[in-house]
Amino acid sequence: MKKLASAALVLSLLALPAVAVAGAPEVEAGGAVLMEKETGAVLFEDHAHDKLEPASVTKVMTLLLVMEAIDDGRLSPDELVTVSAHAASMGGSQVYLKENEQMTVRDLVKAVTVVSGNDAAVALAEHLCGSEEGFVAKMNERAAQLGMADTTFLNCTGLPAAGHLTSAYDIAVMSRQLLIHPAIREYATIWMDSIRDGAFQLSNTNKLIRFYPGATGLKTGSTDSAGYCLSATAERDGMELIAVVLKSPTSEKRFEGAKSLLNFGFANYTLLDVYPNQALPPIDVLLGKQGQVQPELSASSRILVEKEQVNQVTTDIRLCQDVEAPVEQGQVLGHMAVLVNGEERQSIPITASEAVGRISAPGIFFRFLQELFMAA
Repeated sequence: MKKLASAALVLSLLALPAVAVAGAPEVEAGGAVLMEKETGAVLFEDHAHDKLEPASVTKVMTLLLVMEAIDDGRLSPDELVTVSAHAASMGGSQVYLKENEQMTVRDLVKAVTVVSGNDAAVALAEHLCGSEEGFVAKMNERAAQLGMADTTFLNCTGLPAAGHLTSAYDIAVMSRQLLIHPAIREYATIWMDSIRDGAFQLSNTNKLIRFYPGATGLKTGSTDSAGYCLSATAERDGMELIAVVLKSPTSEKRFEGAKSLLNFGFANYTLLDVYPNQALPPIDVLLGKQGQVQPELSASSRILVEKEQVNQVTTDIRLCQDVEAPVEQGQVLGHMAVLVNGEERQSIPITASEAVGRISAPGIFFRFLQELFMAA
């Protein structure tokens, strides 16, 4: 096994060259990535694009498709799923579903997330797409949409299959997408629970949920050929990190590696809210029905920086002096540059807060007369 010890670059929106941070983590694994959720910036990587078996971390994509179906109304958490013979036949981690047994989507998602139930994953896949094969096609389609170029899914469980491969980076990408759905946290943060009206107990395979402060999820996996794998997520002070470890030699080293990655991220980086260093002045509108328009930031700015750079963050407002009517709401009137130690890291458009119509020819004449009488 390789010792992973190189710090990756913090990727800004302008793809600035990265700066190595002291005290990079050591992770004993075949591949590892640390990603910040909000920006998608990679804070650490080694062998990030090596194609490896993900084992049950595969189910991050399974859960993503299920949560998307729930959020867009194609699936209800209270909906009953009838278990097929194929789903009931799954080996490995399972909740021992029986053919024709019925279970709610909610309990099946719980079984997949908490104890990595292969049978529950296949039952959900078949219910959503008619067959596991049809669901796997959707998994690969979604992976392509997310730019997961290292990934080929052959099943929805992560059970061994020749050619079923992904990378630490791709797992971070799909984990980030899954975290967009708030309801997944309700399942991923369960330590102990039950299904079948309390008759079957569940204990989370992700031990960080109990033992790592701020842990929010997400998915474990292991097979003899894949080794021990994990996509671990945690949130502190408004920043959520995704730590992916693949092909670790033992379960303990998998969790220790993820903790080392998360500790490194929280110790060295922070998300900073950035505001203009001055009030944005109104801009004159030439030939407008009103003489000025108020500019506003088109989006809030949160920038990821090393903690030692917090006092080096500045802004530079660049506004046009005037604009000719008509002005559309949202029309770009300038930019706010966000700089770290004098280097531009981000550029946010400044736009018109409202529309301003162009004055007509009679209106111009009337305005001229008004100004003439006022001058007199």
